[in-house]
Amino acid sequence: MTWAHTRRSEKDYRAAPQAVQKAFEKQVRLLANDFNHPSLRAKKYDQATDLWQARVNRDWRFYFLIQGGTYFIVAIHPHPK
Repeated sequence: MTWAHTRRSEKDYRAAPQAVQKAFEKQVRLLANDFNHPSLRAKKYDQATDLWQARVNRDWRFYFLIQGGTYFIVAIHPHPK
């Protein structure tokens, strides 16, 4: 599958620290190749909107929608603790 940023996620990406950007790039490539990759820990975040969550690293998450053959990245931000 392919993936694409939304305007919001592009803005989130640019505002994130460089280490988070690099980790996101790795994780989104994994998502495109294997949705079930263990390091992603992908799960349905909001049933009503079909929003999914996956892990960037221990402290950051990204959120996405699945439409057709594309993952649309909606947001990238720190994971609340």
